[in-house]
Amino acid sequence: MGIVGNLSVNQLDSFNSEGFLVLDSFASPEEIQEMRARMDDLLHQFDGSSSSIFSTRNQQQSTDDYFFESAEKVSFFFEEKAFGDDGLLKQPKELSINKVGHALHEIDPVFKKFSHSDKISGLLLSLGYKRPVIIQSMYIFKQPGIGGEVVPHQDNSFLRTEPPSCTGLWLALEDATIVNGCLWAIPGSHKNGLVRKFIRDKDGVHFDHPSPSYDIKEFVPLEVKAGSLVVIHGDLVHQSFENNSPSSRHAFSLHAVDTYRCSWIKDNWIQRKVDPEPLYVS
Repeated sequence: MGIVGNLSVNQLDSFNSEGFLVLDSFASPEEIQEMRARMDDLLHQFDGSSSSIFSTRNQQQSTDDYFFESAEKVSFFFEEKAFGDDGLLKQPKELSINKVGHALHEIDPVFKKFSHSDKISGLLLSLGYKRPVIIQSMYIFKQPGIGGEVVPHQDNSFLRTEPPSCTGLWLALEDATIVNGCLWAIPGSHKNGLVRKFIRDKDGVHFDHPSPSYDIKEFVPLEVKAGSLVVIHGDLVHQSFENNSPSSRHAFSLHAVDTYRCSWIKDNWIQRKVDPEPLYVS
């Protein structure tokens, strides 16, 4: 196979205890620049004729075929606050996009190179994955002034396998701070298990339970430098606040699940026509 696990015992202990792990300088400045430049190219090519609005508060209302089909495409989603009362963008499209997803890792060569790199595979091998696939990817902009809130959630709600196997890999492409909307997490919350499921059925998508109320005092900020990777357990409760600052907070996010003795739940929002290729088989 040739893939070697790259996490230490102490790092694994910390991840298992806290539910997250920060790996400084995981991506090189050259890798960051390459991905950001590629996204600039994709935005330049995007004409705005096909797109959707993304919201974590109103996902049920804003879900449409464009969203569902994005599972196997490179699709563009605008910020809720990008449009004026007249329905027109209030600023250039480059400053109006919430995210691009959900198959950059599969379709675009620049993002595929990083997503399929040995260091991503080595990380997943360290976490015990036997036949991992990247099930979705997102380039997240967190635009200055209008970057939307991401409400408290668990990744396993959206990307369920039996048994559960989702891990989030969140790469900072710019410094992420309290001011520009960094991640916040409740340490150890993954130990409490999954609290609700995001289900797709004939009526669209919905949660099976309302969101619990969380004490904001339990969350800790995960301020990181560009190039840092935040590894997120699928049951970790995490969120980010609106970006009201003049600085963006670009990030590239991957979610991996195992396909070895793990079954993809049929009522997940992602219902692919073609199964993703595993990164490796161990």
